[in-house]
Amino acid sequence: MITEVRNRWPALFEIGEVNLEFMRITTVPLISKFIGQLDKYTDGLMKVFHHKGGCAGQKIHTIMALTAKNEDKNTRRDCILRCLSVYLNEDIKTLVKEYVDSESVEAESIIAQTTMGIYVIRAEGAGPEEEPSDVGVVLEGVEVLQNLPSVTLGCVMLFGLIDALNLNYPKDLKCTFEAFQKILMELDTTKLSPKVQGLKIKMLQ
Repeated sequence: MITEVRNRWPALFEIGEVNLEFMRITTVPLISKFIGQLDKYTDGLMKVFHHKGGCAGQKIHTIMALTAKNEDKNTRRDCILRCLSVYLNEDIKTLVKEYVDSESVEAESIIAQTTMGIYVIRAEGAGPEEEPSDVGVVLEGVEVLQNLPSVTLGCVMLFGLIDALNLNYPKDLKCTFEAFQKILMELDTTKLSPKVQGLKIKMLQ
């Protein structure tokens, strides 16, 4: 399906066109709304994450420690999104796969078998807090977007493409994408799952 769509509508798989198509469908600007809301709620989310206990709390602490090593906005946003999935008892690693640039052959093989995902390529020896060499979006084994600056923009683009192509959210990240939709994008906010409702209440306290 994706190959057919790309052949018929190649422009859709560009950042600007994804943004425009999402705006046409929902009347909401995709990139500015998502990132603006993420930045707006960062302090509230960090407060909620800080009080998370158990194994999830330890994972969140490890992820947020990366922001102490790098004050870059993209790194901070990426960490917040990763923590969001952990807080909701999901694992964004099922969606975001990281590779070293020296593993390009292996990465290409895995990407070709990926139904839906985001890949991150880092220079050999680079830490997770450092800027990646490449970030891209994969649908049905096809790299539909490449050279994105951050995992956050990868998530934004994937969210927009899912809407534009009428695809289902990843099963393993159902609550995470619900939070994207109903908290960050403020779409269909009347029906929230208990997990997302609980997060929203705590975040706004």
